Amino acid sequence: MTSRKRSARQRQVESFKAQLSSDLDGVFARARAERSAAEGRREEAYRAKSCSSKNRYATRWDAQEAITLCAEHGRSGLTCYRCDFCGGWHLTSHPR
Repeated sequence: MTSRKRSARQRQVESFKAQLSSDLDGVFARARAERSAAEGRREEAYRAKSCSSKNRYATRWDAQEAITLCAEHGRSGLTCYRCDFCGGWHLTSHPR
């Protein structure tokens, strides 16, 4: 049962607010950590999809040559792009 004294009630309210504040700080800290981890996983997945799983060509000329060879074997619609991760050139079927 809570006290009816004004000072005791004030201490109870302050204690509750302090506990609530510290609990919320923990919740927000965990949410920030989870968001940061998710961004890291998203970045790694993007890198794997756009760079790590593809052949890298040192120059644009090499990539264009590979596109020509693919076209000779029936694969058309390829273009090349400079990779932001490795600095090399990769092939894609998606137009920019």
